[in-house]
Amino acid sequence: MAKAKEINAQIKSVKNTRKITRAMEMVAASKMRRAQERMRAARPYAEKIREVLGHLAQAHPEYRHPFLEEREVKRAGFLVVTTDRGLCGALNVNVLRKVVDKMHELHQKGIEADVGVYGSKGIAFMRRHGAHLVAELNGLGDRPNLADMIGPIRAMADAFRRGEVDVVYLVSSRFINTMVQRPALEQLLPAARPEPTEAQKKEQWDYIYEPEARPVLDRLLERYVESVVYQAVIEHLACEQSARMVAMKNASDNAKRMVSDLQLAYNKARQAAITQEIAEISAGAAAV
Repeated sequence: MAKAKEINAQIKSVKNTRKITRAMEMVAASKMRRAQERMRAARPYAEKIREVLGHLAQAHPEYRHPFLEEREVKRAGFLVVTTDRGLCGALNVNVLRKVVDKMHELHQKGIEADVGVYGSKGIAFMRRHGAHLVAELNGLGDRPNLADMIGPIRAMADAFRRGEVDVVYLVSSRFINTMVQRPALEQLLPAARPEPTEAQKKEQWDYIYEPEARPVLDRLLERYVESVVYQAVIEHLACEQSARMVAMKNASDNAKRMVSDLQLAYNKARQAAITQEIAEISAGAAAV
């Protein structure tokens, strides 16, 4: 019966693990709904400010902000968004793979990189791989606000303004649906210029600025960078909760199947032990 006892102990252990994963799945599902609501609330503002930047890129203002100026790339910067906690599938792995691939591509061209990271997982990974970390931030929680995450944003924006980096990439996860989250890499600075439409090619126009273009564009471009990064962090949090819910559900389902398999093995071991005892008793009785 020793083997049956071992299997029974395994069954109890797997059942306890399943209780934990089931509870984590329910917590993640609750947090996911709130994270998705915050993500959807932030999207219209980010989309509108991107639209304004698209118009500015096609306009011909009297003042050209440094964040709109293309220049030769000698050094790159990365803002990477990861999570503070694990147990969310391949979410962080996919984002960090995207960063490493891009850094390797730039390195082959002789371009080195500075990195600013949100999240403990990304910070630990970049330290292990010897990346040049210029800014890091963790512990944002489930309801971050812009004031909490401004450090890495300003570090990269100031480095670009001073000419220490010539391009800044933002790498995070895009929320497609509850089951699908995809890593995304986009150029944050200089602000990417969309392809002009035929109507825009024919027209020459600009906004009317009050009191003048410089202070308005300075503030607008700062808000653009902040809003895009804020949206990326909020969206990544929604991806984290969705990925964790799916991962914990898969773990719970696997634990359930494992319990069934172990229960079958336990019954077979118990039946074998009973059969052996009956055989021993019968043999002893025959010998007497």
